[in-house]
Order: sequence, then C-alpha cells, then structure tokens
Amino acid sequence: MVDLERRPRALELVSVAGLRLDRDLLVAVLRGVEGARSVTRRVETIWTMPGHLAGGGGLTTSLVRLVEGARESVVCSTFNFQRSSGMWGALQAASRRSGVGVRVYVDAGASADASGPSAGELAEWLAPGEVFRTRDFDGKPVRNHAKFLSVDHRFVVVTSANFSWSAENGNVELGVRIDDPGLADRVEREMRDAEDVLYEVVER
Repeated sequence: MVDLERRPRALELVSVAGLRLDRDLLVAVLRGVEGARSVTRRVETIWTMPGHLAGGGGLTTSLVRLVEGARESVVCSTFNFQRSSGMWGALQAASRRSGVGVRVYVDAGASADASGPSAGELAEWLAPGEVFRTRDFDGKPVRNHAKFLSVDHRFVVVTSANFSWSAENGNVELGVRIDDPGLADRVEREMRDAEDVLYEVVER
C-alpha cells in the first residue's frame, strides 16, 4: 500500500532502522503503521442541490478533484453512467495517467439503456482501466446500486448520486467523504470478492 514514489524512502527508513533482514519484525511494524493510519481523520458531507444551495461542498467538483489527484488507484461503482457526468472525462484522464489503476463497476441493465453509453463503450473510453458489469445470479439480473468512489486506497466517498449531469447538478444528492485507509481497503476487497460471482469483466 506504499505508493511507488514513496517506496525508495520507505526502504531507506527500513534499512536505517535495521528491519530489512528481520521479516517478522518488519511485518509487525508495518501493521502497526497501517493500524495508526486506519483511524478516521476526517469525515465531511458533500451535496448537490439546485440553485447552488448546498453549503457542504460540491459533489461534482469534490469527486472530480479526488480523481484528478489520484496517484495510485481509483475504484468506483455506479448504477447509471452518462457522458454528461464530470466523472466521464476525469476517469479517462486517470486511467491514462502512468501508475494509476482504474476499476469501475456498473449495472448491466442501466448501461444497456440507449440513453447512455454501453458497458463496451465505457470500457473502450476508460482503457486501459477495467470495467465490470453485473451479471445474472440464480437466474435473475443483479442490480448494481452501490455508488462510491475510493481513491489511492485511502479516500472513500459514499453517495446517493449516479454519474450523470442531473445527479451532479440538478438533484438533491448527499455524499459522505471519509479519509480512512482501513475502510477503503474493506470496500475495495468486498467488491473484488464479489467479482467472480456477481460481475463480469467488459471486454474491449
């Protein structure tokens, strides 16, 4: 979980501390550091309201700014993804940035609707990022209503908003932004664990 730019410095500190040759002690120290970092440092609300009435930060600008600042990873999930969303361009730019992995989960039914891009078009747009769509489970279609963004295995936004112009500009939508690496890890792991059963990768 140490980002690539910081790894040389981290290895230097490990060597200076005499931990490089003692794997068990190094693992214990790193787990302690991870535990200290997992304490939630900040939680804030972000809103969308017509007429710029929201007083808790703009949902669209907050999400886009987080994606633009990603140095390592972006994982997100939405029901409806429209080209009109601020995330459309932000996610493509992130997926093409060196060292940043992008993983997107979408609803197969919503993405098949002619009003927006298909899952295949989304996969092409976000290449080399990965796009996953829901598939049938027990003979019934699975709906992907999870709406979240996780950036750099640290920042998590859970929101009521889809990735669309109306959700980001016209609706009343609430999101919560949390700085918590432990939570980010749990959210990302849950989605990965569900991939083989509930999702399928969208081929480009």
